[in-house]
Amino acid sequence: MVEFPSALWKDYELIDCGSGEKLERFGAFVLARPEPKALWDKSLPPGEWERLAHTRFKPGAGFGKAGKEDSGTWERLHRMDEQWYAAYSPEGGCSMSLRLGLTSFKHVGIFPEQAPNWDFIYRKCRSMNHPKVLNLFAYTGAASLAARSAGAEVTHLDSVRQVVSWARANMERSGLDGVRWVVEDAMKFARREARRGNLYDGIILDPPAYGHGPDGEKWKLDECLFEMLRTVATILTPGGFVVLNLYSNGYSAALGETLVREAFGIPHAAMQPDTECSGGAKISSGELALRDSFGKVLPLSIVVRLERQV
Repeated sequence: MVEFPSALWKDYELIDCGSGEKLERFGAFVLARPEPKALWDKSLPPGEWERLAHTRFKPGAGFGKAGKEDSGTWERLHRMDEQWYAAYSPEGGCSMSLRLGLTSFKHVGIFPEQAPNWDFIYRKCRSMNHPKVLNLFAYTGAASLAARSAGAEVTHLDSVRQVVSWARANMERSGLDGVRWVVEDAMKFARREARRGNLYDGIILDPPAYGHGPDGEKWKLDECLFEMLRTVATILTPGGFVVLNLYSNGYSAALGETLVREAFGIPHAAMQPDTECSGGAKISSGELALRDSFGKVLPLSIVVRLERQV
């Protein structure tokens, strides 16, 4: 399974990719950023990239080192705003307005390949009766807003206070309210919810390869992910869903699916993706990708979705 953002999303476009970079339009502005997975040649000549891009990210000295993989600075090529907005409102789906900005880690506030997850979360929440959703490692909140716009009661958690404030601003800009904001270490919070017996109908996880909690707690994906998934399994309702997204290089959809099956006690034998199994759950896995204007496919993350059957 390979999924792409809807063609109905007019505020995002992958124009070109190659030679370790991608050229993207977010709303009114075009950005050139490093992309290690773009191993092929660019389709447009360098002069066209320079003409189209308003700004280009220049990697810093720490680029490629653990914890500093994306550090660097932006080189302005044409006049552009410091902050701007992109709308997301595909037909029949969620509707939100997301603030964008240039950070020192090459990110701008959204990961556009995540749009299929936003649509899935919206559809699942619309099909449920007042669901409770927990978004761990929630960043600037697009997945939280997808759930909230579908009527879910949402708890949004991130360990970085500034990005939680960014997410709150996105909620207000989108005309929504009522999201519960938590600045906390994800593992600590999930364990505490398990002790309290609090359950959720939907749980979203988009963990980084490395990270730190607000009190210096260390997160290393390889060491903590399985334990996190086992904890999540204890706080998911019988009819609930889980969305796990992974960016770590070296991880595959098959690995992610095996992790989820083991953590949730879902049988492996004779199982096929996207089918209901004897463990009372439906599971699917695959890749989230972007397609540039020349048809080149750029896979960027893997996703595993679990839907428990009542």
